[in-house]
Parts: sequence; structure tokens; C-alpha cells
Amino acid sequence: MAAGYLEILRARHAARLLTGTLVGRLPNGTAHIALVLFTRAEGGSYTLAGALAAAYGLATAVGQPLLGRAVDLYGQPRVQLPAAVLSALGMALLALTGLGSLPLAYLAVVIAGVATPPLEGGLRALWPSVLKGEGQVHRAYAMDAVAQEIMFTVGPLLVTLLVSLWSPAAALLVINVLGVLGALSVVLSEPSRTWRSAPREAHWLGALRSPGLLALLGAFFFVGLALGSITVAAVAYADDHGRESVYGWLMAALGLGALIGGLVYGARQWAGAPEKRLRVIVGLLALGYLPLTLTPPVPAMTVLAALAGVFLAPAIACSFIVVDRHAPRGTVTEAFSWLVTTFGVGAAAGTAAAGPAVELGSTAWSFAVAGAGGVAALAVLLATGRLLAAPVRTAAVATGSENDRNGAVEPGFSSGHKA
Repeated sequence: MAAGYLEILRARHAARLLTGTLVGRLPNGTAHIALVLFTRAEGGSYTLAGALAAAYGLATAVGQPLLGRAVDLYGQPRVQLPAAVLSALGMALLALTGLGSLPLAYLAVVIAGVATPPLEGGLRALWPSVLKGEGQVHRAYAMDAVAQEIMFTVGPLLVTLLVSLWSPAAALLVINVLGVLGALSVVLSEPSRTWRSAPREAHWLGALRSPGLLALLGAFFFVGLALGSITVAAVAYADDHGRESVYGWLMAALGLGALIGGLVYGARQWAGAPEKRLRVIVGLLALGYLPLTLTPPVPAMTVLAALAGVFLAPAIACSFIVVDRHAPRGTVTEAFSWLVTTFGVGAAAGTAAAGPAVELGSTAWSFAVAGAGGVAALAVLLATGRLLAAPVRTAAVATGSENDRNGAVEPGFSSGHKA
């Protein structure tokens, strides 16, 4: 299992790009956690915490596709680094001014969200110029998903550690400084500096003119909703048990489960249509979320959280391949930025719904939001099966100077395959 991943990491620039992207994405990956803890420390309610996190998520949803299209048009360094700096300044404004002025607090999180750099989509655009062939690119997608879960495992623990050592405000500042340093490492690398998107057809809809991509985005809105609601629900669960550390452990367990699932998924090559496989994986993901509504004692809840995360990384890795198959040519970064956007909007909806669910009902009600999100994601995939069965492009991965990976296919697929 490890040999394939080590082969990728030994490729020139690969480890630097992966590490820089993960560190650069720390502010975005931990923002909802940091905002909830910051708001509670400032005396704010769960509803306010959810609203601020929702505002951040919606702002990210607006900014990601716009910045992704800018990267496709103008290159990575001219967009990624300035965006990272502006996003960090937004969070610094919130940390330094607090919640004394709610309009200023909302403005700060909106700035931070809109300016979040599209590092995630940018990394996937770079893999074909760094790796050899479609097999390695496919495994890199799985490794990418696994690495994200490492970030989601370590990130909550890092935030809670910084909060315990200093304060929630200090946690916001430190995380965002690290984010700028990560983005800087990426954009100074040779692959990032020399990357250019493939020629694209001029169309105001860009990547969104693909019906299959729209179907996928609709499903992953609800996956984001599930994850966003768990963020608030886990804080409420920790409060119920009188220990703030419980929150970090639940989120770390969720990430650990996804890490294990992603490692297993990426260890083999899959034959057959990824769209069909995605429906199975998302169905299992939904089943994993439903038992969280039982809210058992902490040891059992930690185990349930780990089990709930097992199919998350496989779902994400499989969705990368589906995006590749359905995104129009020359929209590589934008297409993946739209995937991030749907997660952001879904997470915003989830946090906004879970806060009132706690206050009007119970902690179990907020976990029920996550279960409903997983079921809805599966329903969308089942209802749009015909749209997802007709990919826009199925050419092999391009590894030449074009650096366009829109034609990526999984091992087991041949060029021209129709689901």
C-alpha cells in the first residue's frame, strides 16, 4: 500500500506541492472550528457561531470559482499569493477586534472567505506535469484526499492546542500566518510558476455548462451540509459532557476514519465507471452518519465518529475523477473550485441549521442534520444517473506541456469508454 504513495512523493516537486497546499489550506480547513470556538469564547451563542461560519462558507463559495477562473486565465502565482494574504488579513481583523461590532465581524469573515486561494484545485492541475501517466495521477488524487484527512485530523487538534496555550484569537492569527507561508511555498515552485491552463472555449458559464458536473456538485452540496453540521453538533456534544477537549477528539476521530478509508481506497486500481462507484460510496457514507444521532458516552461516540468518516476520503477521491471526466476543457482549476464552493455552501447551510437544532431541540437533533445530508446526497446521485453517465471528455491524462488534466481517467478505463 505504502509503496505507491512513496513513489509519488519521490517525484520531483511532489512532496513540496502537497505539503505547501495542505499548510496553505489550514485556514480554510479549520475556519469553522476556529470560528465556533472564538465566538463561544467571546460570549456569543451557538446561533451566532453558526451564522459567522455560514457567512465565511458562503463567501468562500463566491470567491472560489472566481479565483479559480482567474488562475486558469492568468496563472497561479499572480492569484494564489495575493488572495492568501488578503484572506489572512480578514481573519486578523476579526481576531483583533472581536465581536464588539457584529457588522465588522461579518465583514472580516466575508473578506477572509472571498479571498481564500483555490490551492486545492491548483494542486490537481499540477499533478500531470509532476507525475508519470494516468495511474500515478489517479493515485495522487487518492493521496490528496488522504492528506486532506490528515489535515482535518491534525487541524482540530492544533486549533484546540493553540486555544489552550493562548486563546482563540491567537489560534486564528497563527493558523492564518501558516496559511500564507504554505501558499508562498507552492507559488514559488517551478511547476506552479510555469503552469498554464489548456485553451478554453469562451463561455460565460465556464465549467458549469457541463450537466454531469452540475449533478455532482448538487450531490456534494449535501455532503458539505453533513460535515458542516457535525462541526456545531460536536461542540454541543462536548459542552454536554463538560470537556472542551472532547470536541477535538471527535473531529480527529472523524478525520482518522477518513484517513484509513482513503488509504485502503487508494491502494488498489478500480475498474468500472467511477460514477456508479461513487453512488455506492456515498450510500455507505450516509449510513455512517445516521448512528451519530444516538449520542452515546464519549468512548462509544468517538468510535462512531471514526466509523462515520471511513467513506469520506474515498468519496472525495472518486469525485475528483468524476470532475475530470465531466469538466469542459481548459476549466481545470475552475471546475475543482466549484467543487470546493458546493462544499462551502453546504457546510454553511449545515452550520446554520445545526445551531438552531441544538438550541430548539437537542444535540441529537444537530447530528440528525448530518444524517439527512448524507441521505440527500445519495438521492441526488440516484436521480441524476443519466447525466452522470455521459462524461464530456474521456481522453487519457495529458502529461505534456499543456498541463491539462481534464481528461484524467481511472485505471481500468480506456479512452472513449462510456458508462
